Formats: sequence, C-alpha cells, structure tokens
Amino acid sequence: MVSQGVGSIFRRKDGKYFVYLPKDLVEDTSFPFELSSSVKVNVKFKPNEKKIIIESK
Repeated sequence: MVSQGVGSIFRRKDGKYFVYLPKDLVEDTSFPFELSSSVKVNVKFKPNEKKIIIESK
C-alpha cells in the first residue's frame, strides 16, 4: 500500500499552477478519488502550516 509520496507544484508559462502526484500513489487501490481523466477538488491551506488539503468536491 502506498499512502504517501513526493510530488510537485508547477507553474506554467500562462500563469496556471498544477499539482503533480506520484503515479504509485494515485494508482493505489486505497487512493480516495476515482480518476478517469480529471476531477474537480477543493484545495485549502492554513496560513501558518506548511501543508495543503485536497478534498473531493
């Protein structure tokens, strides 16, 4: 079971940001999102903590 991994946040030339997740993490059977192509999610963070929270919409 893979429940953590190292990804990255990337800024494109057009100013959009993307969050990349490791393939092994996303393809694990316990991954909490069903992915066929893309999924809308809510993203939030607490200003004084160095973490983001991604939840299904």
